[in-house]
Amino acid sequence: MTRPTLFEFAGGEQAFLRLATAHHARCLADPELNHPFSHEDQHPQHVERLAAYWAEVMGGPPRYSTECGDHSAMLTMHSGNGDMTDLGRRFVDCFVAAADDAGLPGDPEFREALENYMRWAVAEVLSYPDPTVPNNLRMPRWDWEGLVSRPPLPRPR
Repeated sequence: MTRPTLFEFAGGEQAFLRLATAHHARCLADPELNHPFSHEDQHPQHVERLAAYWAEVMGGPPRYSTECGDHSAMLTMHSGNGDMTDLGRRFVDCFVAAADDAGLPGDPEFREALENYMRWAVAEVLSYPDPTVPNNLRMPRWDWEGLVSRPPLPRPR
């Protein structure tokens, strides 16, 4: 029997929209994270785009990469902010708590996979302290065991 993707196990697109909504609310309520999450120039569909990004990484449809950009675009958006170590920890804490708020399955393996993903993702973002990010990075894929792959870059014609 094939194990469902994390996307399927979570409950699909609606589950990730609930997660992104709950996470955004928690970040706004955090005294340190509030600032980066309350900018007036934030995309009006930030929560929906965040949900699509996480869903795609967890095995869902390629909505983010089709409609919003590639992984490089996401990293560029979040790079160059200097030392954000405490913000990274706070971001992960909000994510973990938001999974409860969103009513995601409480299965320990599932929750561990989600938390491990977010710790990895935050570390990756923090690895770009200046705004220089390689172009054309494809979306990572995460499953029950961790990082599965980054699909190969398209070959030049």
